[in-house]
Amino acid sequence: MGNREDLLMGARKAILERGMAKVTARDIAAAAGVSLAAIGYHFGSKDRLVMQALTEGVGTELGDEIDAAIKDGGQGQSLWDALGPTWHGLLDVIQRNRDNLQLSVENGIQIARDPEMQLYMAEATERAYGDMAQGVREAHPDLTEGQARAVAKLLFALFQGVAMQWMIAPTADLLDGDDLSTAIRAIAGK
Repeated sequence: MGNREDLLMGARKAILERGMAKVTARDIAAAAGVSLAAIGYHFGSKDRLVMQALTEGVGTELGDEIDAAIKDGGQGQSLWDALGPTWHGLLDVIQRNRDNLQLSVENGIQIARDPEMQLYMAEATERAYGDMAQGVREAHPDLTEGQARAVAKLLFALFQGVAMQWMIAPTADLLDGDDLSTAIRAIAGK
């Protein structure tokens, strides 16, 4: 790996150990085994490094698990019948990834304060929609690209909302696959 990749991994490690508010550029450089100057060279600032490390690292790990849940939940079923099992799989992803989700929430708070980082995040969100839509189409090839993208956006929004709810109220009654199926049927008048 090069210094850039070492810094991305070192940032995630240092943040998990010290927390977002307490981590310093020196902590990150030490965790990465590179010089402090490498942060400025590769990312311009510690904040930009942290944002990219969390967005790319957490996004990739969660994205792979989300993709698997979409494909596993939809195997051989219509989208209608697969919705509940798919959502159950996505809830499992949420519950297996507390640390990653916590990092993502902390990162989101920083991004909300920086218009430049918001632009980066908008692009990352578009990539997430595209990746999820591809998984939806693989599981449900009868869907159009537009339909798959709309389903991906719905699942992404629900995932983020329920993940946040679980993080702040872990004993609350979360929206599960049965609830989601019941709600969609009610909305559709079925």
